[in-house]
Amino acid sequence: MDLGFATRAIHVGQEPDPQTGAVIVPIYQTSTYAQQEVGVHHGYEYSRSDNPTRTALQDCLASLENGKYGLAFASGLAATTAIMLMLKSGDHVVCADDVYGGTYRLFQRVMADKGLTFNYVDMSDPARVVAALKPETRLIWIETPTNPLLKLVDIAAVAKVARERKIWTVVDNTFASPYGQQPLDLGADIVLHSTTKYIGGHSDVVGGALVMSDDGLYGQLKFLQNAAGGVPGAFDSWLTLRGAKTLALRMREHERNATAVARYLERASVVEKVIYPGLESHPQHVLARQQMRCFGGMISILLHGGEPAAREMVRRTRIFTLAESLGGVESLIELPAAMTHMSVAGSQLEVPAGLIRLSVGIEDINDLLADLDQAMAGLEKL
Repeated sequence: MDLGFATRAIHVGQEPDPQTGAVIVPIYQTSTYAQQEVGVHHGYEYSRSDNPTRTALQDCLASLENGKYGLAFASGLAATTAIMLMLKSGDHVVCADDVYGGTYRLFQRVMADKGLTFNYVDMSDPARVVAALKPETRLIWIETPTNPLLKLVDIAAVAKVARERKIWTVVDNTFASPYGQQPLDLGADIVLHSTTKYIGGHSDVVGGALVMSDDGLYGQLKFLQNAAGGVPGAFDSWLTLRGAKTLALRMREHERNATAVARYLERASVVEKVIYPGLESHPQHVLARQQMRCFGGMISILLHGGEPAAREMVRRTRIFTLAESLGGVESLIELPAAMTHMSVAGSQLEVPAGLIRLSVGIEDINDLLADLDQAMAGLEKL
């Protein structure tokens, strides 16, 4: 039976427990497993290597991304590190020029010291990706939409270039979620998620994941998951799996609220620019409609008053909580330059100081609009 997305989110990897009939996957809070004889067991030896709760999560995430294999990690950066560990000194990586600050920090302050080299490219034009390739390029790292400027990358076009040259393509799909976009279907080799965000969805667990279909890549990454050990515990896996069950429902509401907020902000006199892929004003809106099923809940804005006005606005909001992270049921607001993206200060990835990033939650839309309205009142005088 060809099941729909929401059905797979609830059922894949989550069959009722055969012993008790429990409809929810148990939390297998154990570090080790009994063996009948040396090397004879039920598929589990030690919970760093495998855990039944984690297996259920991995199977579910693989299904949601239309992949063959899923691997869960303790954080999105742990998943990123596992990918980087497949490379060797002298290898070259082409990376989008607007990515999560933690990704840039890992690449430039950790992996560059291990002999890897990186080029940061505006991937909104695939021709720039082609121009940046070198004989030693092994990996193309894509975020789309990017964090925090919400630029889009034509996944199919870049993946085609990469396949022709036998280069791996990784897509950080955190902003879109598996509901909004499925990069493997567009030719990518590996999909990465910070499951902390939309997949977990409730701001109560940190995690990461990789999904792929290639047997060879899975073998390498499965080995590194165990060898490097950056795995989630059983309870974290269970919380993430619980969040995934409602992903489709939440993403539809995130998108509905974000669209209303973005259109409201476009009309606000204090707002200079609104960046949201679902708006016709977004320069890549056509591409967004082609490769995304849902535009998500992330919006970035610039105010006419610059950084002083931005700092005042984020100080005033009450329902939009001033905090890092994104993708939870609650609405958040932040200044990336001073918070999530401090690590890119002074680099070519530097974020405008006055940029505001909103993670639009699933509260009542009238309350969200009223909160923004009061927070922006009088800002034109600053």
